[in-house]
Amino acid sequence: MRIRTLVWREIFQRKNQLVTSFLAILIGITAIVSIKNITFYSEKAVARELDALGANILILPKSVTVQNYYSADMHEEVFPEEYVDRLVLSDLQGLDNLSPKLTIPVSIKGRDFALTGILPKNEFQSKAMWKGAGIFSQPAGCGVVVGSLTDNSPSKETLVRKRVIETLGEYEVLVGSDAASILEIKQGDTLQMFDKTFSVVSILPQTGTVDDSRIFTHLHTVQGVAGKGSVVNAIEIVGCCNAISQGLVQKINTLLPEAKVVTITQVVETQIKTNKMMSQLSLLFLIIIVLVGGISIANYMYANVFERRKEIGTLMAMGAGSSFILRIFLLKALLLGVCGGIGGYIAGTILAVTLGPKLAQIPVLPMPMLMVWAIALSTVIALAASYFPARHAAYLDPSATILEV
Repeated sequence: MRIRTLVWREIFQRKNQLVTSFLAILIGITAIVSIKNITFYSEKAVARELDALGANILILPKSVTVQNYYSADMHEEVFPEEYVDRLVLSDLQGLDNLSPKLTIPVSIKGRDFALTGILPKNEFQSKAMWKGAGIFSQPAGCGVVVGSLTDNSPSKETLVRKRVIETLGEYEVLVGSDAASILEIKQGDTLQMFDKTFSVVSILPQTGTVDDSRIFTHLHTVQGVAGKGSVVNAIEIVGCCNAISQGLVQKINTLLPEAKVVTITQVVETQIKTNKMMSQLSLLFLIIIVLVGGISIANYMYANVFERRKEIGTLMAMGAGSSFILRIFLLKALLLGVCGGIGGYIAGTILAVTLGPKLAQIPVLPMPMLMVWAIALSTVIALAASYFPARHAAYLDPSATILEV
């Protein structure tokens, strides 16, 4: 008789005990898969929200006191633009969308505004030493898909969030909504500043921040009219929150000891705490499945060995070796683990897709990679829990078991 036939018959002759062990594995895998699935999409949703807030790290001159994070560049202190070179050429992980800027006051039609110089994306790409730095791609592991974050975003919204725009001419400006309303200008109009004529290429959407009253133009233009050379008074960075939690700010401080590095700690901590909570919850369920599932399967296998002592002894008396007996029990455990993993993945995915939008207010989609993970986990637990009972069965004394009354 083939080993597969023996295993198949054994499974169906002890269905009640098998169902109990199967349910222990199934429920545990279901819980882990559903939590992992919801956590994955929850992290993506949080990352998108943080991305919408824009820069979360700000590099300033050492002497500047930060009163308001979003207007921290409104000062006269400056530092060399060369700091950007250091950042781009460093091996720091988690930097994204570096935006050096220089803000100076400007008077237009008798009203005072803030003129902010920024570098458009094409300036970064044209500079030889910055090519291939990948500073416009979200770092891996930050909760969003790796790739350009500006490709699918309108230039105006991208500029407001991250000070990033594809192209910007030397005498072109983007005007905040409040400034445009005060100056009564619209896209296509011109502005006179510093005895030069600037073309208004766009009116920015309202944000409710100081950006609404700003005017943006090319960084080198502002440097020219300010007469201070290649300097900036702030560098904004969209930093990966995972990297920030692992000491990114301290690493930047080490790289730029002459500067001050500040971050929106409460925003960063929000994602970090959420991610840690979900990870700890997944770990808790993993421990539960290992303990409950493993103990249940081990108990089932030991009981099965005890009940089948005579049959095992008979098989061994007929010439079956210890390895053959061991394979019978381990193959049964393998089938139990695979079926539990597949069933747990299906049930967990259905649970996540159904409850995700209700519990986390986010859309949740199936994750095929979790099936591989679920099957591997449940199989390892089933085989590990079955090894010692199977080994015990493989080394039973045939004569002693056959003669038992």
